[in-house]
Amino acid sequence: MTGSPHSTTVFPHRHLLGIEGLTAGEITTILDLADGYVEQNRQPSKKSSLLDGRTIVNLFFENSTRTRTSFELAGKRLGADVINMSSDGSSVKKGETLIDTAMTLNAMHLDALVVRHADSGAVKLLADKVNCSVINAGDGHHEHPTQGLLDALAIRRRLGSLDGLIVAICGDILHSRVARSNIHLLNAMGARVRVVAPPTLIPSQIDRLGVEIHHSMATGLKDADVVMMLRLQTERMSGQYVPSTREYFYFYGLDYEKLAVAKPHAVVMHPGPMNRGVEIDSEVADDLKRSMILDQVELGVAVRMAVLDLLTRDPNSNEGRGTDV
Repeated sequence: MTGSPHSTTVFPHRHLLGIEGLTAGEITTILDLADGYVEQNRQPSKKSSLLDGRTIVNLFFENSTRTRTSFELAGKRLGADVINMSSDGSSVKKGETLIDTAMTLNAMHLDALVVRHADSGAVKLLADKVNCSVINAGDGHHEHPTQGLLDALAIRRRLGSLDGLIVAICGDILHSRVARSNIHLLNAMGARVRVVAPPTLIPSQIDRLGVEIHHSMATGLKDADVVMMLRLQTERMSGQYVPSTREYFYFYGLDYEKLAVAKPHAVVMHPGPMNRGVEIDSEVADDLKRSMILDQVELGVAVRMAVLDLLTRDPNSNEGRGTDV
């Protein structure tokens, strides 16, 4: 049953640091609530006063367009006071430690802290030091939980359910926190997950996460319901992982020829930003019948509204919640 904004569901976790550890029921709670916010966001008047008087800080140590903007919109549409901070504009640039930053923010009595950081585990460190709820907006190679949730919502709204679907995640798996969050979520929801990439871009022992490994798009995309493309994260690479972007596109870039082996109804996803002509062909990316890329952007706001809503409810009951999910 689709949830609605202002439902009284209590989420049993204080933070959202990753998808790993969430149950299928908890994931469904977030998706159901987000469904209601999708409809709210399509109304002429999009703003509510649900979080009136609450303060949310977006603390981004890495550049972001989609994630930070959608968290800002989400907070404002719920009526919260939203402050955006970046490392360039913070005392971290002057040598302040992450813990000192946490202590400073904690003294300001925030209600929620949204953090993106280049180091895996940095968000968990902050969560251990502050009294407010912390949301991971991407940490190193670890996780990007709200991206996994919005991808799941997009799939569910288009295909009806995640259970039993074949989902192929293709591209730079090695450096992708998006891939990790999606793998945890899709497995929890009963999907069959494949990762497709050259051997140099596949993490060692990733099969322990319950995925099938393919080095060919022809086998990896065979009968897939969902094809999720990832960009080459060259900013995280040291050394040569692919011979050239031209050769990479020839073997691993998504075009209609490679997509033809997937199911006829198969949808295409990409978390952005896209490198057209590297991991995806423009014709496929812009095909509104197959591509859900713009749906992902829209649904990101609704998912982040649902997460902020759930994590800021009844702050006095945090002692009875988990702390590290």
